Amino acid sequence: MLFRRSIELPASGNPGVTPVVVMAPEEMLSLLSQGRTNAQAFREALTGVPQRERDVWLNRVLGLPDSPPPDGPELPRGCVPYVPCSVETLLSMIDLGAVGPDDVFVDVGSGEGRAIALTHLLTGARVVGIEIQPELVCRSRALAARLGTERLSVFEGDAATLTDPISSGSVFFLYCPFGGARLERLIDQIGSIATTRSIRVCTVDLPPLERPWLTPVSHAGELSVYRRVR
Repeated sequence: MLFRRSIELPASGNPGVTPVVVMAPEEMLSLLSQGRTNAQAFREALTGVPQRERDVWLNRVLGLPDSPPPDGPELPRGCVPYVPCSVETLLSMIDLGAVGPDDVFVDVGSGEGRAIALTHLLTGARVVGIEIQPELVCRSRALAARLGTERLSVFEGDAATLTDPISSGSVFFLYCPFGGARLERLIDQIGSIATTRSIRVCTVDLPPLERPWLTPVSHAGELSVYRRVR
C-alpha cells in the first residue's frame, strides 16, 4: 500500500464537498522527530486517513512492520500471544477513558510499543509499557528513540509481579494479556493504587472485572472502561 501526500476528491465529483488531505507517513514521522506537530495535528492526520488504512499508516509512521513478529520462548504459559490492538479500538479507549496530558498510561503487555506510542502522540500523557519478551522490549525502546520522547518508557518483566512500573499509573490498559491467577494478582495491585488516587481501567477482550472498588462507565464493542468507586 503506497501512501503519499495527496488530495482525494469526492467520488461524486461534487465541487461543494471539501476534499480529504492524506499525509504521507514519512512526512508525519519527520514532523514528529523535529517536534513540529502536536496532539491535535496528529489526530487530524490520523483520522484523515481512510479507516481501513489507519493501522498500516500508523505502522509506517512508527517504523513498525505491518505484521507482528513471532512470539519468543519467554512468553509464559497462559499468556496471550502478542497481537496489536487496532487503531479504532485505541481511539475509543483514549476517548472513553478520558486520557489526558496529566495521566500516566500503563499498557500491560505492550508488545512493540504501538499502543503507548499512539496514546502519547494523541494525548501528551506519560506512557509506560510492561512487556515480558525481550525482543519486543528492544523494539519498543527503539521506537521511543525514533520519536525522540522521554515520556515513553518500557519495562521488561511480568506485569503480575512488577510493582514499581505500575505504581504511578492513572490509566491501565489490558488488552487480554493473560488470565487466571496472574490477572487476579494484577487487578489486586491496581486496587491498592486505587486507594491513593482516581484511576481508570480499560480492558479489551476480557470478561467483566468484578471488584467492589470498580464501576463500569463505558462500553464499546470489546472495550470496557471502569473507574474507581469513590
